[in-house]
Amino acid sequence: MQTTIRLAALDEVPVLQDLIGRSVRILQATCYTTAQMEGALGTVFGVDTQLIRDGTYFVAEADSMIVGCGGWSPRKTLFGSDHVSGKDDSWLDPAREAARIRAFFIRPGWERRGIGSRILEACETAARQHGFLRLELAATLPGVPMYEARGFSAAERFDVPLPNGLGLPVVKMFKSIPEQTQKL
Repeated sequence: MQTTIRLAALDEVPVLQDLIGRSVRILQATCYTTAQMEGALGTVFGVDTQLIRDGTYFVAEADSMIVGCGGWSPRKTLFGSDHVSGKDDSWLDPAREAARIRAFFIRPGWERRGIGSRILEACETAARQHGFLRLELAATLPGVPMYEARGFSAAERFDVPLPNGLGLPVVKMFKSIPEQTQKL
């Protein structure tokens, strides 16, 4: 089945929240405990409507169903939903700073079909068009292999503090954006 990549709309937030919850609880269960996943949902994992308002959040759609989402940001916040504290939504300087890759989630049953890669290509193309030369992200542990396969390099591993007192291990990763990125 063919998927279409397009920008997300604010009225899709409930669908995205449901997709994110399902994705986290099923696709991340091999790397995180139930307590870590539940502690991260709604804060670390969730919809950041600023990305949608900025026009930098994409969805993958197949047969009128959203099967994946992810985006990029020209703002300083590295991760987190609308409900995470301490977000810095100030603008990045494309000449000195890396655009942020943010909030990638795939609907269970749709993983390993290239959906995340296609969304990432759309993000790279858009970030490059906005003058960014580098990308930065905080990858979940199950996401690290996909990002490494697409040219990202790991810089450091750290734990994100969760509201339930636990930590969520993630990996900060970087990539230079190629001069020519594939157009969708």
